[in-house]
Amino acid sequence: MTRITLEICVDDAAGIAAAAQGGADRIELCAALALGGLTPSAGLIALAAEGPLHAMAMIRPRAGDFVFTRDERRAMRAEIAAVRAAGLAGVVIGASLPDGRLDGDTLEELVAEAGGLDITLHRAVDLAPDVAEAMALCARLGIGRVLSSGGALTAAAGIDRLAAMAGQGVSVMPGGGVNAGNAALFAGRLPLREIHASASAPLAAAADPRVMQFGFQPPGARGTDAAAVRALRQALDQIAASRPAG
Repeated sequence: MTRITLEICVDDAAGIAAAAQGGADRIELCAALALGGLTPSAGLIALAAEGPLHAMAMIRPRAGDFVFTRDERRAMRAEIAAVRAAGLAGVVIGASLPDGRLDGDTLEELVAEAGGLDITLHRAVDLAPDVAEAMALCARLGIGRVLSSGGALTAAAGIDRLAAMAGQGVSVMPGGGVNAGNAALFAGRLPLREIHASASAPLAAAADPRVMQFGFQPPGARGTDAAAVRALRQALDQIAASRPAG
């Protein structure tokens, strides 16, 4: 049985622990998942480096679009160097041109800085107008994995575009609304080798109501849930066990 790799995005110490407890294989390490994920802190990177899971650090210096200035590119290169120095397995990168196409020059710069590390292209690809062009660029740059919702709000809604992205020499990792209940959809349409999910649940309100009143914890805050990770892990293992041998 060939195991389907389960990647869980996390943004705090509790998330790292929950991902491991639930049976994840890999984590995407971020800050501020509510903003789509930003570069994690040095402390969280150090904690992940001590943990049991293959860890990929998000390299994204700010919220908003993926059109980066020269200074932001310098910051991203420094962040990649810090991730390497900390001993993490890889980085998650992305950059766009104003029209949504992938920014090949910036990506080439970041890939060069990340030489020897595992590399994922993040959902900047979901803004690209020409998915074949985007995948060809990834293949040329040696980016072996693309995280995508298929250009839709959820990966299930973007399944047709995800299927079009597959089979071009780059692993397509569905992400966006993925859970135990819909994992079989992706296995049925894609050569599914890995999948990405938040596996989150609402966080309990802080005991001190001022935490919410002052905006220290936003309404609707969520955190990684070990039970949701475990349910998805079990669903993926059942899918893998049902596949023909070889």
